[in-house]
Amino acid sequence: MNAILLSNWDLALAALLILINGALSVLLSLRLERQLLIATVRMVVQLILVGLVLTTLFSLVSPLWTSLVALAMIAFAGREVTARQERRLSGGWSYGLGTGCMLFAAGLVTIFALATQVSPDPWYHPRYAIPLLGMVLGNTMTGVSLGLHTLTSTLTRERAAVEARLMLGANRQEALLPVTRIAMKAAMMPIINSMAATGLVALPGMMTGQILAGADPAEAVKYQLLVMFLIAGGTSIGATGVVWAGGRRLTDARHRLRLDRLQQFRSD
Repeated sequence: MNAILLSNWDLALAALLILINGALSVLLSLRLERQLLIATVRMVVQLILVGLVLTTLFSLVSPLWTSLVALAMIAFAGREVTARQERRLSGGWSYGLGTGCMLFAAGLVTIFALATQVSPDPWYHPRYAIPLLGMVLGNTMTGVSLGLHTLTSTLTRERAAVEARLMLGANRQEALLPVTRIAMKAAMMPIINSMAATGLVALPGMMTGQILAGADPAEAVKYQLLVMFLIAGGTSIGATGVVWAGGRRLTDARHRLRLDRLQQFRSD
């Protein structure tokens, strides 16, 4: 079974649905039409540029260019994590902590998949490396963002309880343990919900794409299972790293809570 190719007319016809959304916004006075237009234009431009970059990258098959594109993806993901934080860490930690954890987690999981299960030749082939990294990184970004956000907001809210445990003789790991558990649960819940709903409630993007491209459904299921396992692993590693490192940053070697290391924190 061959893949069905889409023409520009097919895409233009589908874009009429966006116009319907804009019309509804105007009729209901939602004032979302401008945001919808900007988001649509950004999406189209970004995807076209990504398509051009990937086409060039696939023809080069260079470990250097593949690495540069991967680092650029992680750098942009780090910016998104930073932007989603209500209470940011001060200094370079604001951007560096989440980015570093995503670099380690998503990079480790992607290289593991390329070197074992997928095994392309060469192993860094961008046709396989970049899509796998993108799927793992997108979900790892969500876990890291939620984990760090929950850690900082819960520590601020539960400051008195954490300091009370520290004054009673608990070390910083023991004092932060309830907060750490809350942050880890928040970070892991989206991927757990996604895994529970996959199949019966929704067909995931990779599996749907392969089926539309003509792949056998049984093979598409195998690849989707692989991707979900990789995503779960990357999310877990990234969330654990950012919550642990964030907790260390917001305490010190003398087992004191250091919320002054958050931007615009008031001691009162």
